[in-house]
Amino acid sequence: MATEAQPPVVVTPGDPAGIGGEIALRAKKAGCDDFCLIENASRITALAQTLDLDVEVEKISHPTEFRPNSDALQILDIAWPVAPVAGSPDVDNAQTVIKAIETGARWAQHGTVAALVTNPIAKATLCDAGFAYPGHTEFLGSMAPACPGGPTMMLACDILRVVPVTVHIPLLAVASALTTELIIDKGRLVAHALRMHFAIPSPRLAVCGLNPHAGEQGRMGEEDASIIKPAVNQLRADGIDATGPHPADSLFHEDARKTYDVALGMYHDQALIPLKTIDFFGGVNITLGLDFIRTSPDHGTGFEIAGKGVARPDSLIAAIRTAHSMSREKTHYDGGMA
Repeated sequence: MATEAQPPVVVTPGDPAGIGGEIALRAKKAGCDDFCLIENASRITALAQTLDLDVEVEKISHPTEFRPNSDALQILDIAWPVAPVAGSPDVDNAQTVIKAIETGARWAQHGTVAALVTNPIAKATLCDAGFAYPGHTEFLGSMAPACPGGPTMMLACDILRVVPVTVHIPLLAVASALTTELIIDKGRLVAHALRMHFAIPSPRLAVCGLNPHAGEQGRMGEEDASIIKPAVNQLRADGIDATGPHPADSLFHEDARKTYDVALGMYHDQALIPLKTIDFFGGVNITLGLDFIRTSPDHGTGFEIAGKGVARPDSLIAAIRTAHSMSREKTHYDGGMA
């Protein structure tokens, strides 16, 4: 629960034509009461009535007005230029979406809120409005000081954490994008984050190979030996408990997961498929390498189900609780990057 010692988490609206408002209401209904939401209070009140959700809505003008343990979903009131229609994103609302993200991030940077939790955005809609970034991660990274290896995406659930070294690029481009230095920077950043935010004093990193069987001694590709292995060796020289490269097809079963705290995948699907298979509804997206804490639900806008009353709040609840946990751990941490 939020207390005077720890400010609330602020949740952004995401695309208002999506499920962000509904899952925020359902999170509050489920007893997650340590967050405030940037949204239009009248719209959220009407949405609660439409969905037959008995959730009181209360307007506040600033996060410092947040009342811990209130029965109401506390809303930082904004106006949408165009009335949102479920399932139909409108480019005229894009700048308001962007402004909400920026405002929440600045509050998190200044300590006004404990962390930023971002509801899903429609990247194509924002792009049509002139948004110059592939998504949240890159935009928030532009607002923070430069950090080697950052910003980095980590996906987490109760029993698995994964980090893709390369993210939203074609599979054909992965091998040429991988460098030893990139893997080292990501590994160092991840180890530091696990110490600072997750109370893991000696993080164990399992590094996936790129090729089947981790290259099988060069028979299936040279990248594992020439790029990945030197990175693992350097991380170990840094005092980080890193192992690999491991064949990815045998790294995610139950016994294997007991041997590491995070797995570094070489590309997007190599890391995300195992986590989404294990916990599709409860995964959390965490951005490492910022000067503030940011998490988000691990799903999209849900335009196809928006307004139908079937959206699940599991991932948003997990994102809010993870953000608070990370904030609490950070207050107890006094170590550096080493």
